[in-house]
Amino acid sequence: MIIDAHAHLLPRDYPDDAPECFPHMERIDGSADRLLVFDEMRFRAREVFFEAERRIEAMDASGVDAEVISPMPPLLRYDLPPVDGLALAQHVNDVTAELSRHDPDRLIGLGMVPMQDPDRATGELARIRDRGLAGVEIASNIGGSSIGDERFLPFFQEAERLGLSVFVHAMPSPMDRLPMSAMGTYVVGIEGMFAAASMILGGTAAACPDLRLSFSHAAGGFAMMLPRANYFWGGSWNEEPRDLERAVMPDDGPSPLDYARRFYYDSMVFDRRTIRYLIDLLGADRLLVGSDFPAMNREEPAARTLREMDLDPADWEQISSRNALRWLGRDTE
Repeated sequence: MIIDAHAHLLPRDYPDDAPECFPHMERIDGSADRLLVFDEMRFRAREVFFEAERRIEAMDASGVDAEVISPMPPLLRYDLPPVDGLALAQHVNDVTAELSRHDPDRLIGLGMVPMQDPDRATGELARIRDRGLAGVEIASNIGGSSIGDERFLPFFQEAERLGLSVFVHAMPSPMDRLPMSAMGTYVVGIEGMFAAASMILGGTAAACPDLRLSFSHAAGGFAMMLPRANYFWGGSWNEEPRDLERAVMPDDGPSPLDYARRFYYDSMVFDRRTIRYLIDLLGADRLLVGSDFPAMNREEPAARTLREMDLDPADWEQISSRNALRWLGRDTE
């Protein structure tokens, strides 16, 4: 069984009376595709983004048994006025719930919330649960603030209380130190690392021990920096016993690696050597299959790299499906 834990959707349309700041979908003559227009953004959305039947056909063609579908990241517009941000989130959540109802066992929906207003975002979580959605997708930063900022702690506490899964999608933010061409590559990696590290350093991971949290693209460069963080915490290499005389920033809590092994990470890192490192450092029980479909094409068949890695059968079972079920709170074994 394969569960793709990182796939996206777009609504086919938006309400006629929607605020002017909403996106809209333009028809394309002679095609079932739509053109997403959102400020300066123009994106051609294939029918598979919004038609359940086309999604099921695509899953069958690539060997996927179920998808976790979340809003296309450009919809996570935290610069919108909070009232409009909530209205957009509710519309997208309703569309996601409707799409998921086509086949709830194969289409597992995540909602979205206006994180620019933490109170409104927190209040929307109960509605997300009541719509039958499994959790919520958020971006890796909110207007330049890390998700581990104390302002967002009540949001994560409520998600934990309601048993909702949280998917953190790296969202590139333009910066002066790298060109725009780096937004989809290096900056995605930086953003993932910032987001995951902030959940540890800001205290959210400690305050929410049962929060089910996953990161897109394996949280970027996070895993490469964890051994250094562990050395600063414990003063030793290779997770050997702590040497507090060498520790730079000791504390009495769990190690950075202990915290990191509570999170989940999709394995969409484009190289089997990186996947091996993630398994060795974090554990096969932490990784998920991810594709970014249909914004990006899946490997053919899905998870081809993982299939070809000669993984231990128990590790393959965990990565291909069991971990996703645990992250979603659906693992009954």
